[in-house]
Amino acid sequence: MSTKEIIGFLKKIVIGGERDLGDHHLFHKVSLIALLAWVGLGADGLSSSCYGPEEAYKALGSQTHLSIFVALATVITITMICASYSQIIELFPTGGGGYLVASKLLSPTIGVVSGCALVVDYVLTIAISIASGTDAVFSLLPMAWQHAKLTVAMFSLGLLSIINLRGVKESVIVFLPIFATFVVTHLFVILYVTVGHVGDFAGVFGSLPHKVAESHKALGLFGMIALILRSYSMGAGTYTGIEAVSNAMPMLREPRVKTGKRTMVYMGVSLGLTVAGLLIAYLIFSVAPHPGKTLNAVLFEQITHAWPGKLGFGFVIVTLASEAALLFIAAQTGFLGGPSVLASMAMDRWFPTRFASLSDRFVSQNGILLMGAVAAVVMYLTHGEVTLLVVLYSINVFITFTLSQLGMVRHWWKVRGECKTSADRFHLYSKLLINGAGCCLTVFILASLSYIKFFEGGWITLLITSLLIALAFRIHRHYKKTYQHLYRLDELAEAAEKDVLPDRETGLVSAPAFNPKAKTAVILVSGFNGLGLHTLFSLLRMFPGVFKNFIFLKVGIVDAGNFKGTEEIESLRKHIADEVERYVHCMQRSGFYAEGLSGIGIDIVSEVAELAPQIMQRYPNAVFVGGQLVFPEDRFIYRLLHNYVVFAIQRRLYQASYPFLVLPIRV
Repeated sequence: MSTKEIIGFLKKIVIGGERDLGDHHLFHKVSLIALLAWVGLGADGLSSSCYGPEEAYKALGSQTHLSIFVALATVITITMICASYSQIIELFPTGGGGYLVASKLLSPTIGVVSGCALVVDYVLTIAISIASGTDAVFSLLPMAWQHAKLTVAMFSLGLLSIINLRGVKESVIVFLPIFATFVVTHLFVILYVTVGHVGDFAGVFGSLPHKVAESHKALGLFGMIALILRSYSMGAGTYTGIEAVSNAMPMLREPRVKTGKRTMVYMGVSLGLTVAGLLIAYLIFSVAPHPGKTLNAVLFEQITHAWPGKLGFGFVIVTLASEAALLFIAAQTGFLGGPSVLASMAMDRWFPTRFASLSDRFVSQNGILLMGAVAAVVMYLTHGEVTLLVVLYSINVFITFTLSQLGMVRHWWKVRGECKTSADRFHLYSKLLINGAGCCLTVFILASLSYIKFFEGGWITLLITSLLIALAFRIHRHYKKTYQHLYRLDELAEAAEKDVLPDRETGLVSAPAFNPKAKTAVILVSGFNGLGLHTLFSLLRMFPGVFKNFIFLKVGIVDAGNFKGTEEIESLRKHIADEVERYVHCMQRSGFYAEGLSGIGIDIVSEVAELAPQIMQRYPNAVFVGGQLVFPEDRFIYRLLHNYVVFAIQRRLYQASYPFLVLPIRV
């Protein structure tokens, strides 16, 4: 067995076999129903109950009774954000989230700010989820084992990256039993506290006015509000998973809007109930920090200490284990949402176009690997300290929240004149009210978070985000400059089109005699454009009268932009067939025999290598030809931003002893 075969065999075992793009049930197989979307995307917010309420509660110090106000503010925030994003899902059913909303409704520049903020936030989502999950695991272990936490966190990060490379649905289904265990155990705890301790519950709320008055006397009104805001900000990571649903719309089962809105309901209800319930439970049981244990671990032990036998111990073990596992699942939001944002921005040329590519498992492999690698760096630099990661976390997501709400407000205000009836106006103004209230809320939270967290380390997050934004503009400037150079080549396509169209319309094109043994040029084209025509004309100029047959080969790439349904794939097939047909007509008018061949796939190199033997069998004297852009200088950044796929195809065909000619196209 060769090295290539061994690598392929191991890849199939670890990641899984290649999916068939011709499978009519492919989109059904890889899409998520609302329940699975709740597991994959809602785990981030729900799992934040393992560290969000704890950090918020500890930030109150001795004024723990104020946690009731924090819980109320949290529930209101969740409700407003979920309602707002449900409207975003309706307006943008194909996905895109905060990046697309800000780009389309405000400006592309603002969209870049929103997208970069999200990418950084998703990296931190992965890091903090895995770090907190590791903390939950080590809450069950002796203190002497604490030194191994970072190693375990790094190993877990690598394992989760591999699982995501297998596919979205596969990664979610694996975690479904764990998610269900978490929901059941925590729902039981909340019901046990609220129903089983009604007297304590009433006592806490009855004494609240008196304790608030004492806090007011000790801290003053401003000091008390500042303390509540600080506590609220420490639990702000709770809301990050909400945005992910609008980003991941292409992954959802049809009808996508209905599935997405149902997922939002599941997320909102479960998130609000869990976070508020745990904060109140801490208060009722007067939970206090304990070295080496999370507040949830302390709470569960206090609740179950009087249970008979080992029942209480068993419940604590199962509940904490489900927390630890769910925190690892929560990293799914980063692995699902992050690559999705990267892909959207790559298609708009803000990031390298390779981030829009899909693997043979139809996942954004490059995006997943990047998110995992950067999260590993963050984990290493912070030593997996949840307290530090919480400070870095959650500012960015509110940048995206604010820009998204502002964009929606602007949209509803612009279309208000289109309402014809009073019912339409009422419907529109209710949407405007929801997004307007959401915008005011998120602006307030963003300002509070930036002020409170900035000097504690939040400036690091904002600095990294600013650097990423600057990099995105640098990349976009390069792509724009390159396309400006290519624009003059496209004038060739316009000139050729004028000559071709009359014959295509009147049907006067006559095909010359076919001689399969004649010299044949198989030209790889990316479309009927200046790049392809420049390659063709260069070949004719360099080898006059040599080639009699011309085969135009175009492979359509299925990427994150068109992998959204069967209709999109069929539209892609038709488009590429039309493109090569235009080349065929152009050459037939010049007296050459010409054919068009097309195919679709996720990897152009593999598709061309698969078609090549069939072409060589029919045309034994064929030579493959491809054009390659040549830049004035050979820089690493150019190799990163451009795929140089022609050279990869050339190497593959050389191995099969097929001739391949690369023609330079200087820009």
